[in-house]
Amino acid sequence: MMVRRRTLVFFTQVYPPDPAAVGQHLADAAEELARRGNHVIIFTADRGFDDPSQRYSSAETRNGVSVRRLPFGSFGKSSIALRLASGIFLMIQEVWRAAFLKEIDAVIVSTSPPVGPIAAVALSRLRRIPLKYWPMDVNPDQMVALGNMDSNSPAVKVFDWANRIVLRRASAIIVLDTMMEKRLSAKADISGRTTVVRPWAPEEPLESISHAQNEFRKEHCFGDKTVIMYSGNHAMSHPLTTILMAARRVRDDPRLLLAFIGGGVGKTEVDAEATIAEPASNVVSLPYQDRSVLPQSLSAADVHLVSLGDTMPGIVHPSKIYGAMAVGRPILLLGPRDNPIAELLERADIGWRVSHGDVDEAERVLRAIASSSRSDLAAKGERARGLLESIGNRDASCARVCDILEE
Repeated sequence: MMVRRRTLVFFTQVYPPDPAAVGQHLADAAEELARRGNHVIIFTADRGFDDPSQRYSSAETRNGVSVRRLPFGSFGKSSIALRLASGIFLMIQEVWRAAFLKEIDAVIVSTSPPVGPIAAVALSRLRRIPLKYWPMDVNPDQMVALGNMDSNSPAVKVFDWANRIVLRRASAIIVLDTMMEKRLSAKADISGRTTVVRPWAPEEPLESISHAQNEFRKEHCFGDKTVIMYSGNHAMSHPLTTILMAARRVRDDPRLLLAFIGGGVGKTEVDAEATIAEPASNVVSLPYQDRSVLPQSLSAADVHLVSLGDTMPGIVHPSKIYGAMAVGRPILLLGPRDNPIAELLERADIGWRVSHGDVDEAERVLRAIASSSRSDLAAKGERARGLLESIGNRDASCARVCDILEE
């Protein structure tokens, strides 16, 4: 008897070649599910999330995954109203298109756009199929914590009501850490349906490339400087003000260079610092790099900077730390003591932590890093790589996610 292969539908606003981390994670899981023999269909926007002028093909097959891109699904990130409008337009189209598919065995959704899970609930009820929920952040909590929405506003109350519907409907929920699990548990009873699977750097596994052989480092004239790198989305939930203020104080030390790679609404502050008092600035700003370049760019750093806002634990989880650990680099964490990333640093001597607003301590740490020998930094990096292997690398984490999505 022939067994029909399962058809799994993903609803998302972002998907490669868009560089957003949510899309990269979904692509890793979707491609693994396709490799296992499933029919995987992605419904997503036809324009870039950061840059809506970037347009992608309306339909293609990427590594065995059927990708169907829809219009009016991304108007950029210039305002909450535009982001909400694009999310609603996309949500309506996704439900409409998926409703006419011949066979669907499950619908899978994350949190880009934030209203996307409502579309998944609608399809789940319409087609009487399981809903699998994989939140990469928690809203409206994030908007409230950032001061963009009032906790008592009608919009927040409606959003939380929708969250409760999604959480109650989902047959399986994958959360990024125990703090996120606790936050979602406060919204609805999710016991027995929740699994904690840490995110991974989409570029894992990575080969660590030595500075002498690193073309990215040569191309950008890093020379023999000690490079502290931030790579990824410059979101308001990952504030960088403290480290940029400290960078001004250490301009007298020619050994240090701070490189910021990526995009996002928080990049404006970095760009302003990178162009001030040139050529005296010790800050370099570069755009997102192609995924094929990431082994070179991440290895070009001596230390990787990871930031998490004081109110963000349990709301977001910065996966960029795992790419840094994969290439064997120590971590400079800018964030509160009580968060999952700080817990990793406490497991082994793999870096430093600085609180937001403590510019004096940030300056002290930057000067300490500049004075550290290459061998000391390399030893911290090797411990970071070893820790990553002990907690589970990309392949192990992705496989666990796919097992849940297939159940």
